[in-house]
Amino acid sequence: MKPKWSALLGAALLAVVALIAGLLVLGPKTVAAGSAAADPSAAPVEDAAELAATTDERPNMVLILMDDFSLELLRTMPEATRMAAEGATYQNSFVIDSLCCPSRAALLTGQTPHHTKVLTNTQNDPEHPVGGWSAFQRYGNVEKQFSIGLQETGYTTGFVGKYINAYEATIGADGKRVPPPKVPGWDSWNALLGGAYGGWGYQSTFLDGNGAVQLRNHPRPPPSASTAVKDAGYATNVTRDYALDFIEEHRDDEEPYFLEIAAYGPHSRLGHHYPGLDTWFPPAFADQAPAGDPAGGNCGQLECADLTLKDLVGYGDDRWDNAPTYLGRGGRTSQAPAWRTNKVSLTDQTALSQYRDRARMVQSIDRMITQVRKAAGDDTYIVLTSDNGFHLGQHQLNGGKGAPYDSDTRVPMVVVGPDVVPGRRSQFVNNIDLAPTFLDIAGAPTPSYVSGSSFAETLSRPRLPGGRYAFFEHTYAKSHPGEVDLDKGSGGTIDIIPSYIAVRGSQGLLVRFDLDNSWKGTDYAYELYRYDRPWEDRNVFAEDHAKPYARDLMRRLNAYEGCAPAVCRALTR
Repeated sequence: MKPKWSALLGAALLAVVALIAGLLVLGPKTVAAGSAAADPSAAPVEDAAELAATTDERPNMVLILMDDFSLELLRTMPEATRMAAEGATYQNSFVIDSLCCPSRAALLTGQTPHHTKVLTNTQNDPEHPVGGWSAFQRYGNVEKQFSIGLQETGYTTGFVGKYINAYEATIGADGKRVPPPKVPGWDSWNALLGGAYGGWGYQSTFLDGNGAVQLRNHPRPPPSASTAVKDAGYATNVTRDYALDFIEEHRDDEEPYFLEIAAYGPHSRLGHHYPGLDTWFPPAFADQAPAGDPAGGNCGQLECADLTLKDLVGYGDDRWDNAPTYLGRGGRTSQAPAWRTNKVSLTDQTALSQYRDRARMVQSIDRMITQVRKAAGDDTYIVLTSDNGFHLGQHQLNGGKGAPYDSDTRVPMVVVGPDVVPGRRSQFVNNIDLAPTFLDIAGAPTPSYVSGSSFAETLSRPRLPGGRYAFFEHTYAKSHPGEVDLDKGSGGTIDIIPSYIAVRGSQGLLVRFDLDNSWKGTDYAYELYRYDRPWEDRNVFAEDHAKPYARDLMRRLNAYEGCAPAVCRALTR
């Protein structure tokens, strides 16, 4: 599908009709050499551009981005399930890096982390930042956001919710909080700052009449407040309200709009939490389990009691047969040191409790989806996805993200909208494909620095060839102050996951880990999984590395390292 062509072709035809009509009424003219009219293309192009601006029928677009969403939660959400049944569902949807900030930077620019240079959540070295907002702006990514391309082609753009890690207010010389800087590419700007991880008690941004960023306080309601009052200040619900305000303001505009809605859920809270609410995954009060009833509360389409650890694919699988493998000369292999050496501290009881709280958490997101779909209408493209997945007892890594495995890298990708043919899609897509897809739908050119590929045509043509492989990359970094993905409440192990690059195809997953965490040397070792069972059950690199499917994955993996954008794109085909 090329959604852009219908609008552009219509505008062009109307322009031609108008030009012919003008000639019939006025008759031929004699023009002086060198005048504007002497150029036969000048006036029609200008007229067509003006006419297109007044007859813009390009679709509105909404991206709903969840945070740390794992696929087993989708079946609890009635509206998301309905959306999947009515739209396109990409079964092989992945993220380029299963860590918040590198993933979000990649999504916003369509670039790989080795191009954005946003490798971690925090800057680490202020002089040479490797992550967070500091790295995102230092290395020119702000100017490469796809929203700027949408603006240039006439879209009104809005952002609501969680932006880039460490995009925060600062303290001025007078001791007062100073708003973070204005971000180009967005006409409306309602970012919820980091305090929103706790659900209540945080600040958000807005643009004043002069276009300057200002802060708005969202104080924590007192414990004596009613459930309705408390939940009115819940981060997901405030995000919803901002989103609905934007849609209401712009849905009748002559120009189309793009809106990104980035929810904080179901990410865990950080340090602070609502008094008396001790869970690491705080749902809205309306969805919480009653005191003394851990299996109660609102888990959407399912009873919370029906959610069990069996839903967490690969939960508790022993890691003894997952150690990486060295590859030596002549194809000889030997076992490398295991890197999953953490203490398994997450108990079954804690895992189950947190799984159910995460299910309760996403119900407020699901209600938001319902209201956004109703407000936006059927002629709007709505995309539902996540910045990464989340493991909760799988791989014996306790709870967290960052690993190259399905629990962490596979995310939902559900799309509804005009001309979308309902059904499942088998093409491989990555979150770096979203930027070129949005630009494609808008009729905007895709810059050459983009490493992703548009999948817009597959929305109306489900069987169209597309991606066959997905690539992942991740950079090891010791946690620094400001790290939001320690996942302490789940026994998180983000600090032990080595750097890696990986490729996922229909026949398996190949990962090359760098076991040298010094950032100076390298110590490469491999893991290979066939998915005989629906998780990374056993590393088969030693026995399979010479087989054709493994050789194909290895060839692509070697070519991916440091690839230029055009090469990155080609390797997925």
